[in-house]
Amino acid sequence: MKTKLIIFDFDGTLGDTQENIVTTMQMTIDELGLPKRANKECISTIGLPLARCFETLFPDLQKEVIACCTDIYRRIFKDNLQTIKPKTFPHVVETLSKLREQGFILTIASSRSHASLVELTKTIGISDIISHLIGADDVEKGKPNPESVLKTLVKMKCSSDETLVVGDMAVDILMGNNAGTKTCGVTWGNGNNEELKQAGAHYIINRMDDLYEIANDSK
Repeated sequence: MKTKLIIFDFDGTLGDTQENIVTTMQMTIDELGLPKRANKECISTIGLPLARCFETLFPDLQKEVIACCTDIYRRIFKDNLQTIKPKTFPHVVETLSKLREQGFILTIASSRSHASLVELTKTIGISDIISHLIGADDVEKGKPNPESVLKTLVKMKCSSDETLVVGDMAVDILMGNNAGTKTCGVTWGNGNNEELKQAGAHYIINRMDDLYEIANDSK
């Protein structure tokens, strides 16, 4: 069935926020006096719900300390936005605009908070193109659970077989596959080709404008 709905991840797929995220994680860790974590370790958690990022980095931390990590992270991230400005990846804005003009419904399902998504989509100039946002606080279960996708399908009145999920991490692909959608991995973000392939991506692209052909594929 022809694709009608495209659900995008945000970080690493549309918005280049890696510097913001890693810097904020490391500043949070420093503020709490926790053992330092390298850039690569922090990057490996991007795409997970925020609490699970810190649980992954520090498996032995108590729940109340994890909650403190997330609170401090959100405060520092907001402050850092004043000096570290997120950007879109190449061809993102023009590709989204063209897909919207072609009649596709474009939404975002992200592991960051809803308020943060609202702010960031405005910052990078795509808020008017996106029809619906789902953040981590809009669902009970985060990626790779399909809840974000399933809620979007209901809201947009679309079926899974006419939906494409696009993301840069294995959890994005698994989320889409778990919901029964088609999935497309992108290689310019925080994941890599092999991870996306192992997660079961139906497509993998190296440029955002490669999405035109996939979106218009009726198979």
